[in-house]
Amino acid sequence: MKKILLIFGANGELGAGVSKVLIQKDYDEIYLFDFKFDNTFHSDKVKQVLVSDLSDEINVQRAFDNIKEDSNSEYFLFSTIGGFFGGKKIWETSFDELMKMFRMNLLTNFNIAKKFSLLVAKSKSGAIIFTSAYTANHPEENKFAYGMSKSALSYLVKSLSIEGESIKLSSMAVAPFILDTKANREWMSNADFSKWIKPEEVGELVHDLFRNYKINSGNIIDLKLRFD
Repeated sequence: MKKILLIFGANGELGAGVSKVLIQKDYDEIYLFDFKFDNTFHSDKVKQVLVSDLSDEINVQRAFDNIKEDSNSEYFLFSTIGGFFGGKKIWETSFDELMKMFRMNLLTNFNIAKKFSLLVAKSKSGAIIFTSAYTANHPEENKFAYGMSKSALSYLVKSLSIEGESIKLSSMAVAPFILDTKANREWMSNADFSKWIKPEEVGELVHDLFRNYKINSGNIIDLKLRFD
């Protein structure tokens, strides 16, 4: 039985860190999806696939056309897809800004979940892990549009965990507070970086969740701060 892994958003800082870890694990085939790739992985089991706007279902279908259906394989998918917007009160947030967050954080992942579910339904079983956000369940000031869209993503995760039982599909999410990335270090230059969670640590967690996917469905795991 083969284990086939898909990573969406594999070129971003989180996706690259997770990919670096998971490529070393026991997956037989790995598909990396993103709008561009800064690095090439020199491995026979890794295929890099360029994608377009994932809020368009046609583009997501084109991405999944690269995956061969196999009734005796397990499929795993990790999605980092999403975007951030903050700094405004609810009454300062425009309709377009709100819809942009829903398009980036919910609609893209809905399309991915839909196509992946159809793939898993024709396979032995599978698991999908999304990237939500700590603020989705712990509201913060000036993050309404972002938090609301991530909260909707969390609802997708839990709904899919229920409906996925019939096709042996597990659905989960990780919900970081802040990750140790170059962009976040520039944004919060005076913070204590030692407590921030590294993308590679998320990769190890994702692998552990995939290893135990049959008992983890429906869980959204808050990742606040690390300690030594």
